[in-house]
Amino acid sequence: MKPRAAAILIENDQAAMIERYRAGRLYYVFPGGHIEPGEQPEQTVVREVKEELGLDVRIIRLLAHSTYLEYPHFYYLVEKTGGIFGSGTGKELARQANSERGSVTPVWLPVADFDRLAILPEQMALWVSRFFQGGWPEELFEFIEREDS
Repeated sequence: MKPRAAAILIENDQAAMIERYRAGRLYYVFPGGHIEPGEQPEQTVVREVKEELGLDVRIIRLLAHSTYLEYPHFYYLVEKTGGIFGSGTGKELARQANSERGSVTPVWLPVADFDRLAILPEQMALWVSRFFQGGWPEELFEFIEREDS
């Protein structure tokens, strides 16, 4: 595990997410990935969204910070500036569900359904569903991710 950065991209009450099917388990995560050496978290978000979703984005602001197994995770609110959803070229998109690392598929999910879906980390999903329509709090959302997340 390494430090990670992820994007919160919402359009028309739907969030851009990554559907994962791995080891017989279906769940969703926010698009993002590991921060490469010499890379800033903001750069990671822009790079990963392009790779996974095929979209160009602009960082609006840092919304949340978490810790998972002692590693920092950053969640940035972003807005789309270009690209075509689903046209990502990241090598992870070619994996099959029965592969060791599982499948990775970009999807749009209604934020209103977040409380009924298996979204990881759960704390972040519930926080997003709570605030996305009424406005994001000014203070940074900070939490510790559970190891079973």
